[in-house]
Amino acid sequence: MDLTLQIDTDYSLQEASEVIRSALEHEKHLAKYKVYRYSMICDEYEDQFDLISTEFIQKFEAGEYVMEDDKYFDWYAAKKGLDHWKKRLAVLDAVRF
Repeated sequence: MDLTLQIDTDYSLQEASEVIRSALEHEKHLAKYKVYRYSMICDEYEDQFDLISTEFIQKFEAGEYVMEDDKYFDWYAAKKGLDHWKKRLAVLDAVRF
């Protein structure tokens, strides 16, 4: 997939490219950190409940976990966050200059 950017600036192409590259690298670093943190949170819940996160999500969304335990909602949010940041990281990893 190719992507074209139009940058309306008086700065040189090299300077603009360096800024964009730096911003993408920063976002990639953030995405890696978020994946790491959400993975750790999910791992803790998996150990606590002896269930993998993908199975938990299926059961949670099917209504099997309707208890008023905030841990289930926290786990659900962590897994959704993990999936979101994994997708972002995959896109960022695919960017080539």
